Amino acid sequence: MSLYGAMMTGVAGLSANSQALSVASSNIANVNTVGYKAASTQFSTLLASAAGTSDPSSASVTTQALQNVTAQGLTTSTTSPTDLAISGNGFFVVSQSATDTSNVAYTRAGSFSADASGNLTNAAGFYLLGWALDTSGNAPTNSNSLSLINVNNLSGRAVASSSISMQANLQASATEAPSTYDPTDSANNMAGGTVTPDFQHTFNVVDSQGGTQPLEFSFIKTGANTWKYEVTYQGDTTDLTSSNPIAYGTLTFNSDGSLASVTSNDGTTQDAGLAAGSVDISIPWDVTTSGLEPQKLAIDFGTIAGTDGITQYDTSSQLTNSDIDGAAFGNVSSLSIGTDGIVTANFSNGLSQAVFKIPLATFTNPDKLAGITGNAYQATPDSGVAILNAASSGGAGSINSEQLESSTVDLATEFTNLITAQRAYSASSKIITTASTMLDELLQMTR
Repeated sequence: MSLYGAMMTGVAGLSANSQALSVASSNIANVNTVGYKAASTQFSTLLASAAGTSDPSSASVTTQALQNVTAQGLTTSTTSPTDLAISGNGFFVVSQSATDTSNVAYTRAGSFSADASGNLTNAAGFYLLGWALDTSGNAPTNSNSLSLINVNNLSGRAVASSSISMQANLQASATEAPSTYDPTDSANNMAGGTVTPDFQHTFNVVDSQGGTQPLEFSFIKTGANTWKYEVTYQGDTTDLTSSNPIAYGTLTFNSDGSLASVTSNDGTTQDAGLAAGSVDISIPWDVTTSGLEPQKLAIDFGTIAGTDGITQYDTSSQLTNSDIDGAAFGNVSSLSIGTDGIVTANFSNGLSQAVFKIPLATFTNPDKLAGITGNAYQATPDSGVAILNAASSGGAGSINSEQLESSTVDLATEFTNLITAQRAYSASSKIITTASTMLDELLQMTR
């Protein structure tokens, strides 16, 4: 190797160790960056070729910075349900723009929060993408149909009531109704106010638009172990297509006070699809005045020959328990994200609905992904194309809410690397100064 070659080798050493210093510095600077993957400097020999042979005495050096993308950092707990950490393989799919989601990137930095428009973005400004679910909770058939996950566009929700069950006692010694009693005659029934019921109770049911509607159940004894019931709507009757009562029927009891039979308006003892002891009634809403379609309710009076519903004992008539399904209108109160990536909206009325599903992207060789600003990556020919899978399936890891993945940087290792790079840099500079001194001596010989 010539003296000039030695100097060039020294310069290469300076450059290589400067690169090592830069990598270590970047690692230290990103020690608190969520999801950051520590990089390392790989040194390799660079030989000069002459006349078809390689001279090991002229070995120089070159470097390459490599990031260990597959290494996983420790997870730390947070209090935000939109802070997400991936346990296992995979990357969040993100977009750099809220208007163009076709240019995607991939990241494990899951510190997401809602921006002014309600879109989930991380600290680097990347928008989280996912599958929008339909009302049945189904994802799009095309796995590449990704959309922004927006928490502001979630509307409230209501569910109409479809069933009422009750536990009550009707007093066996109650006074019987007058012989003129007729549930279909407004002049001689409880709905018209001319006959006083032995027992009545009002239930508030939910209509299809989330409003509550009062239905009153009235009971009167008509004979030994025999009772009639009427159901009347206590709201504005102009919202109905028929007058009160909207339903009526008969209850009979066994001698031990247990329920013997239940019949509805037409004398049916068991409506199709219902258990014995239950009947269907319909609220005849007038769509032109109420805006509601007729609403069917299954009324559960109890088990035939059982005492789990309506009973007849010689004690005061009273309701002991009831259950009405449905839920009045409620707004979104919170979000929850499961390990399978399903984003669930929780409503103030106790209902919940799956609205999005967060997929994870996996690669054949994730260490060959190209890093971009914002602690994110883009696919390269060496990394392979992204394969989208639901979390916890297809080789993808699980998603943990209220957790963040820490940086994989080890400060002790990086400080050691800094010292090593500094010493090697100084040594490389000595090569240059030594070669320079030798050149000066050579020049002195020519004088």
